[in-house]
Amino acid sequence: MSDTPAEDLDRRIIVATQAGLPLVADPWAAVAEQIGIPADELLVRVQQMLDGGLIRRIGAVPNHYAIGYTANGMTVWDIADDAVDPVGEWLGSLDAVTHCYRRPRRLPEWPYNLFAMLHGRSHEDVRAQLEEIAARLDIRFPRACRVRDVLFSSAILKKTGLRIGSKE
Repeated sequence: MSDTPAEDLDRRIIVATQAGLPLVADPWAAVAEQIGIPADELLVRVQQMLDGGLIRRIGAVPNHYAIGYTANGMTVWDIADDAVDPVGEWLGSLDAVTHCYRRPRRLPEWPYNLFAMLHGRSHEDVRAQLEEIAARLDIRFPRACRVRDVLFSSAILKKTGLRIGSKE
């Protein structure tokens, strides 16, 4: 089965941008030139992919270690099942949280079902953020959180998202 022209263009755009935009004055023009279409057509197609859910977002991904945020704390929360979705949406919307997701508990050893990553310049900074968030959570969602903790990274792991290859 072969791609339609629109699917082929989408694939070419994704392949050209998935590792990051070029560090030039007009990165979209550089990508458009690379794939052989006008820049305005590229921008329209990218917006269509965003609107259609083919891509979720376009954003900067700073190296938090390079800017001094070397304490990475995965906060873990045991949230009542009937509250985990609204609590997760609220928690994930906080500026301090870089990613938030729900996972199944592994009882009896692991009661936590909601995870949220915090970054700070020290473990104390992350713990302070956790306490501030927990206090706000207790006001907004009384009795939803039964227990919480924070786990700190001990190594830097390279993370990458899904990468697709060109069809050539």
